[in-house]
Amino acid sequence: MSWHTRRDTRKIHRWGAILIALPFLIVLISGLILQVKKEVAWVQPPSQEGISTVPSVSFEKILNQVKSVPEADTDSWEDIDRLDVRPDKGIVKVRTLNNYEIQLDTETGEILQVAFRRSDIIEAIHDGSWFHDSAKLWIFLPSGIIVTVLWITGIYLFFLPYAAKRKNRKRLEKLKSS
Repeated sequence: MSWHTRRDTRKIHRWGAILIALPFLIVLISGLILQVKKEVAWVQPPSQEGISTVPSVSFEKILNQVKSVPEADTDSWEDIDRLDVRPDKGIVKVRTLNNYEIQLDTETGEILQVAFRRSDIIEAIHDGSWFHDSAKLWIFLPSGIIVTVLWITGIYLFFLPYAAKRKNRKRLEKLKSS
């Protein structure tokens, strides 16, 4: 079996595109949505502003405030995914396991905003972990590698006609000079 560069490159390019069509589309669309997450409140709630840049609210107060939000469905710290403290804005963002974000003033503990946060779900879709733990490494990583091969073969196929024209021009010049 011999290697026919142009034909085989086209086959690799064609079949590679088919193999990764769905995973790449998922990565592409979710990536586009993530690009505008700070501008679109539906994806990620906008950060509010507190009254002080020095955090003084207690963890007990934070937990009690979050417990008071029905949507948060929180009974204890086990129901909380993380705290994101933003001293410069005077807020703490509390992310619950059910993807709600409660923003509290870091001085008074007052609830400034309660909203559903979709960006974490979209990030999990983007990297493949939302589908299954193994999908990230066994589907989305190989898709990324194949996209890289498609880029390389695409660049090769793009420049191939120019190289062929140049080769033909040199051949014709050589024939004319003989």
